[in-house]
Amino acid sequence: GECAHLNPSPSLFMDCSGLAREAEANSRTVQQVRLRCTEGSVEWVYPGQALRVVLEPNLSSARHTTVCIKPFRSFNGASVYIERAGELDLLMTDGGRPEQVFCFPADGPQKPAIFLLANPQRDISQRAVGFRYELLGNQTTAPNLGRSVLQGDCRPCNDTELLLAICSSDFVVRGSIRNVSHNAERQTSLVEVSDGRVYRQRSGVFERHTGTIGVPGSSSSWHGHIHTLLQCHVKPGGGEFLFTGTEHFGEAWLGCAPRYKDFMSLYQSAWVARQNPCEFPLD
Repeated sequence: GECAHLNPSPSLFMDCSGLAREAEANSRTVQQVRLRCTEGSVEWVYPGQALRVVLEPNLSSARHTTVCIKPFRSFNGASVYIERAGELDLLMTDGGRPEQVFCFPADGPQKPAIFLLANPQRDISQRAVGFRYELLGNQTTAPNLGRSVLQGDCRPCNDTELLLAICSSDFVVRGSIRNVSHNAERQTSLVEVSDGRVYRQRSGVFERHTGTIGVPGSSSSWHGHIHTLLQCHVKPGGGEFLFTGTEHFGEAWLGCAPRYKDFMSLYQSAWVARQNPCEFPLD
């Protein structure tokens, strides 16, 4: 489940309720916390020296092969490292691009750990640094995230991937592209989807807009935004699309997005041949 963790003391064990209980009373230069949740957030108040965050989810039967973290927008005053085999690899320097999503493999023999090193020259008014994190399994959202974030794969989905996308994606939405904007700092593009119909979504990324009273032809529809990589060069296009993908840190990330009529032709052919992996409403 999701949980938030605040104010780590020298050595803390965190559970998914967000409550912390002290594991050791002695003070150390490197503070340490152990997190039992598959997703959540960490906020380090008045950062000093270093903080080591060990991810130890309770789900012993699940294999989590990828860890993604997203520093808070106000992140400033510490550098972020990933601990691998006892060595530290720099992930983000102090003053780096906040709100960028960083992902790294976590399938080694050791528990994945995130290491925060406070900047001794930081502004004393800087009271906290923090980040959100997600542990992803190789059977769920990791492949789609790999397409959009880890590997930067911009190729169109093949027929098999399209049919599987409607079964396993966090969101499946039919709609039109209203606008595409670009963010050079985050190296992302934002696709604004309007006149949508939501078949499935994990959270509230897409919201229903009610029609205008007294306006003929005005009815309720869904509206939302989908992120993708800038290098994929997404452009506005006419007609209806079927948008699928994953949701991470409260944001929708694009996976497959065929034109709706092309997908329906593919799905109907697969249905006749009994090769569709799951049902999709026909209308």
